[in-house]
Amino acid sequence: MAMSVRDLTPFFAPRSLAVVGAGERASSSGGAIMQMLRRAGYGGRVVPVNPRGGEIFGYQAVTSIAAVDPPVDLAVIVIRPDAILDAVKESADRGIRNLLILPGGFAEAGPPGIARNEALLKLAAERGLTIAGPNCAGIVHLDPKWRFAATFLRDLPPGANANGLAFISQSGALAEEVIDKANARGLPLASVVSVGNAVHLGVEDYLAWLGERPEIGAALLYVESIEDHERFRSVARQVAAHKPVIALFGGRTAIGARAAAAHTGAVANDDAAIDAFCASCGIVRVESLRRLLVAAKAFGRFPQGVGKRTLILSNSGGPGVICADRAALEGLELGPLPKAMADVLRQQLPAEASVANPIDLLADAREDRFALAFEAAMAHAAKDYDQVLMIHVVPFMVDAGPVIGRLAQLAAGALLPVMHSMMGTLPDKAEWFATMERAGVPMFNDVEEMAEAAGLLGRYPALRENARNGVLPTAFFRDRRRV
Repeated sequence: MAMSVRDLTPFFAPRSLAVVGAGERASSSGGAIMQMLRRAGYGGRVVPVNPRGGEIFGYQAVTSIAAVDPPVDLAVIVIRPDAILDAVKESADRGIRNLLILPGGFAEAGPPGIARNEALLKLAAERGLTIAGPNCAGIVHLDPKWRFAATFLRDLPPGANANGLAFISQSGALAEEVIDKANARGLPLASVVSVGNAVHLGVEDYLAWLGERPEIGAALLYVESIEDHERFRSVARQVAAHKPVIALFGGRTAIGARAAAAHTGAVANDDAAIDAFCASCGIVRVESLRRLLVAAKAFGRFPQGVGKRTLILSNSGGPGVICADRAALEGLELGPLPKAMADVLRQQLPAEASVANPIDLLADAREDRFALAFEAAMAHAAKDYDQVLMIHVVPFMVDAGPVIGRLAQLAAGALLPVMHSMMGTLPDKAEWFATMERAGVPMFNDVEEMAEAAGLLGRYPALRENARNGVLPTAFFRDRRRV
């Protein structure tokens, strides 16, 4: 049965909105929202609401919600907590049914906050409202066709023209960190959701809607607590049947679980329970923020994942060995070279080169040797492997520029997915990395991290097939615990 998906268009692509508490001061919440709308290039109608009126960031403000005429698709509320209930009621009176509430002071804020939260839920039920938040950092959705950002996070992600990444987080601080790393590493992050208290919209609601967006190629999650496990599983499996869902679950240790309980009210879990739950959901699980970012790099380029059969092509023995070790630990398969490929390499490589998997072209390999191995792999091994991991150490006697130029040319038309790692002192690193990235090759400083990325890509195809076929893994039935 197809899942029921809430229409969250008013929260991700509203054609009109009111900012309740708008201001000119960039250091204020209302000023930050106005500034980020402008930076995102939002093209819809914006109505600042401020008792002083006047002009705010080039928009004519109104002095009350009642003066918002006509009603807007979304009200973004950034005023002090004790005034929020009145603003919600005024929004409902004005015919505004969708509200994004950023300030805290609700269920997380002790008895007064709990009472305010109950009053908010009662009011929303009576008036037919849908609320995102409260106690969140906002929503960013950089769809190339309609860019939107209602957030007081400090920066916007890079965005993407296609196959963008979405990050749905139960931590605003982690949302900020992932945006920062996406900009630093060129990750195609297009959507960021800070879930907050989730009085109406939880992780699964956002996942269901974003999972149907053609501009989103993969979803990243940070999760500490889940209210409705069966609905979450149903949503995750239906999304994972078509595009990858990668999740970092917080609170997998005793100390972390106590911290998660204090943060979001999460129930204690352990690694085995989380593993079983993720497998039952079709989710690619990662155990650290670092690996979540590695997954973002990999799935941002190869959103449908790849198979596990892997060829390592290196010009250095040691890095090839540690890459092979990590690849094996990640569950990748490093099968022997096909005979035709091995024959070509033995005939043309120096006798000292290692014609095996990993291939070792020797440290003094230049563009001719790299090209020989690459072309031999495409001509004779494209049916034997699912991906190629290349390792390039740059010794002082070799000019890496021509090597990079030739590899980028070949990779652009490769028959297999390719990733590349460069190690050592790299005087023109930025230029070399950019050249390969433009050719569609994810670049890494660390061979082990590249192997981790390949391993994460290799997990998804089986999870996708299980999700499509309605298969629950055996581990799920052995370990149906608390997640």
